[in-house]
Amino acid sequence: MSHPADGRPVTTGERIRGYAVHLYTASGIVLAALAAAEIFSPRPDPRIVFALFAAATLVDASDGFLARRWEVKRTAPEIDGRAIDDIVDYITFTFLPLLLVWRMEWVPEPVLAWIAPALIASLFGFANTGAKDEGGGFFRGFPSYWNIVAFYAGLLHPLVSGVMVVALAILTVLPVRFIYPTLAPRPWRMPLLIGAFAWLAFMLWTLLDYPDVEPWLLWLSLSYPLFYTLLSWHLSRQDRRARAASVPRAAAR
Repeated sequence: MSHPADGRPVTTGERIRGYAVHLYTASGIVLAALAAAEIFSPRPDPRIVFALFAAATLVDASDGFLARRWEVKRTAPEIDGRAIDDIVDYITFTFLPLLLVWRMEWVPEPVLAWIAPALIASLFGFANTGAKDEGGGFFRGFPSYWNIVAFYAGLLHPLVSGVMVVALAILTVLPVRFIYPTLAPRPWRMPLLIGAFAWLAFMLWTLLDYPDVEPWLLWLSLSYPLFYTLLSWHLSRQDRRARAASVPRAAAR
């Protein structure tokens, strides 16, 4: 047994379990590699790519819970799970989705002019030490959901898709906040998570006919992102008011 700084012994079983969580997080890079292979194939099928993104999303949504539940910072402290997570997330949820948009020409020419701002803005987002307010349950800036953006880019007019990409790139570096679903305050956490999984299942179902999705299905699919965005604005506003009210009014004296 090893003895971490807090004096609590770490058993062999706990250490194996801690490294297993790190391995689980790292497995997302394999899904990313498969998605990249499909993107670079002679005739890429975006449905396969989106299915791999969905699988990576499930890994990303569950590894944080496992890391906290099994105390990986205590049982496997030599490996920085957050660094693994950030690397995999940038490749899987920013670089590859935007590369898919580029490869499929879902935005107008010159494609790079529309894609480059999002690639760079997301790098700044990942490098921002304040990008995740885990205590409050928020992301700062648009949280690089480019896999979702790419899905809709394949269904919209190229000019609309291009404007959407640039607008979200700008939001990535602005001090707006979006809910961190797994850390959202109660009673919103479970509705958000259940809604996210239901929405993901619905999106996977629409992949059967992608990109020939019926217009009413497209509009229906936007209901959860709209709910998520409006709830993010509402809870962020509430949180700011609560923090402002808790600050001593020293200036008024």
